[in-house]
Amino acid sequence: MNDDAKQRAGAGLYERKWERFAVNRQGMLMTVGFDLMAPKTRSCRLIDISLGGASFTVGTTIGLPLHYYLSIVGVASRIGCAEVYRNDNRIGVQFIKEIDDELLRMIVRSDYFTGGITGRLKQTERPYMVGVENKVGIGSAIT
Repeated sequence: MNDDAKQRAGAGLYERKWERFAVNRQGMLMTVGFDLMAPKTRSCRLIDISLGGASFTVGTTIGLPLHYYLSIVGVASRIGCAEVYRNDNRIGVQFIKEIDDELLRMIVRSDYFTGGITGRLKQTERPYMVGVENKVGIGSAIT
């Protein structure tokens, strides 16, 4: 057993190789069959991501192979993934090749600016001029 494997085996439960970032992004999983014909896609919801892996949820895992590509909505690249675990509809993957810092930064920043992860629930927008819509008054064209 080499030194790197010994360090991973002795690592604690909460120690990870890469820092994980919580995100709430829509994504697509693309699988290519043995016939190399039309790829099959299914949607997923990204939960967290790091330089070396991610976790997400899918509607169903039926028919999903162990290797596929992950495409994140708004990002122009596909990331090769190898599945590490499956718990019901939650899947954890390790990237075939680590993504670069700039791509990770772009994913996390765009999620932040679109309001993907917040500490509180989103409030519904209050309509402009509440209660005025149905009132007829001064300056109204309706008499």
